[in-house]
Amino acid sequence: MPALFMYIAMFAIIIGMMWFSSRSQKKQEREINEMRDGLQVGDEITTIGGIIGKIVSVKEETCVIETSRDKTRIRILKSAVKTVDVKAEDAQP
Repeated sequence: MPALFMYIAMFAIIIGMMWFSSRSQKKQEREINEMRDGLQVGDEITTIGGIIGKIVSVKEETCVIETSRDKTRIRILKSAVKTVDVKAEDAQP
C-alpha cells in the first residue's frame, strides 16, 4: 500500500514538471512571435546565423536588411531573426 502512494506521488510530480515546462515554452514562443511581428524599418537585428544588419523593408513573411557600409542587402525570412538589438525609435536622435 505505501508503494502505491509513492508511485502516485512520483506520477503527480512528473505531470507537474511537464505542465510547467510546456507553459514556459509556450510563453517564450509567444514572446518571439510578438518580437518578429513587431519588426519595423530601422530596427537593427541579429539573425540566427549571426548576420547583423538594419532592416530597410518589411513584408508579411520576409524582410530586407543592409549588412555593411557597402549597403549590401539580403532578403531574409522573419523567422530567421533572433534578436532586435536596437529598435528604430531608440536609434533616432
